[in-house]
Amino acid sequence: MINSIRAWGMPFAAGIGLGVILFILLHGGVLADQDRTTSRIQTDREKTTGNEAEAAKQQVVVKPALPVTSSTVSQSDSKPATTRSPEKKPSASSNAVPSTEKSSAKSNSDLDKLTVRVYLTKQKRVEAVPLEQYVRGVLAGEMPIDFELEALKAQAVAARTYIVRRLAMHDRSGVPGEKADVTDTVDHQVYIPLKELAARYPAGEERTASLAKLTQAVEETDGEVLTYDGEPIEAAFFSTSNGFTENVEDYWQLSLPYLKSVASPWDEEISPRFKQTVEMKEKELYRRLGVKDDGKPPRILETTEGHRVKTVVIGGKTFTGREVREKLDLASSQFEWTISKGKATITTYGLGHGVGLSQWGANGMAKEGATASEILLHYYTGVKVEQAYKLPNEDGK
Repeated sequence: MINSIRAWGMPFAAGIGLGVILFILLHGGVLADQDRTTSRIQTDREKTTGNEAEAAKQQVVVKPALPVTSSTVSQSDSKPATTRSPEKKPSASSNAVPSTEKSSAKSNSDLDKLTVRVYLTKQKRVEAVPLEQYVRGVLAGEMPIDFELEALKAQAVAARTYIVRRLAMHDRSGVPGEKADVTDTVDHQVYIPLKELAARYPAGEERTASLAKLTQAVEETDGEVLTYDGEPIEAAFFSTSNGFTENVEDYWQLSLPYLKSVASPWDEEISPRFKQTVEMKEKELYRRLGVKDDGKPPRILETTEGHRVKTVVIGGKTFTGREVREKLDLASSQFEWTISKGKATITTYGLGHGVGLSQWGANGMAKEGATASEILLHYYTGVKVEQAYKLPNEDGK
């Protein structure tokens, strides 16, 4: 995270520390609603419909800014160790005010007592699991196990941050009924139940090694969350960048200071989903956009800091890049196309909304020797990686 990744347009309850949050969650308290603005971020399912296609003879060519290449950025990467693409996505939203209660006992064991109630969509039942077991299941569902260990650790911290924030906000949006906190789908975070974990990996030594690596990534980040001004962040993530991540306001029309565009040159070298091409009939393209062919070529009005299409005129109507992406089911909002002989050939760069952590970019950084913390501090601007139980209470202690 349709697959919605929901986030908050306003800061997390001002002044509330994670120690207070944990006390509330563990002792039955509920963060009450107040007159606060919230924003829902709609996200996207991982696109799998793009196919490489031969270029048609060009009649109309639409191109935004080209993606960054290895020649324009100083870092370079090796070829991919895998052809699988991460499955992706989280998120949530709600209103909250801080509790006046103060935590009398803050320790890492407090985190261990937190339970996450996951609605298993296929089984139509709820599974209650400890926080760290939930993070392990999410890590298995969201990132290939053959990614570098430090990339897996970075993903584990992002996944933990998401659920801690959601629980603290008492947010159950997108969940059927009142007995679960999240689903096991991209509406929140993809989660693999404990009983199904082993079956994801080939039997024998490879399975043993995979499960051990999964456990190691979670245990070595035990209790770690991402914070901004002492509060857990909206840890958005996605599969593959176009060479840059996106400013959150350019995709979701809200402002969060830590979700800013940064360079991500590793994706082009190692992600099998960096560039994809899909074809459709010209008439189908206009039908899905709800416009008629006015005989004029599409015209890009503006691109974002992340080199994606911000606004484009098609058939006399102005669209955002996100609108075109969603209406045409494209992999990303950086796209270019040619129209020839009644057929549109559309090429996209990157996979996903582009906001926050790029999973393939994280793997590229890890291949170059970056630690999980270095990866996270690169993709989330101005954040800290902190132990949740060490964060201050309302009185600053």
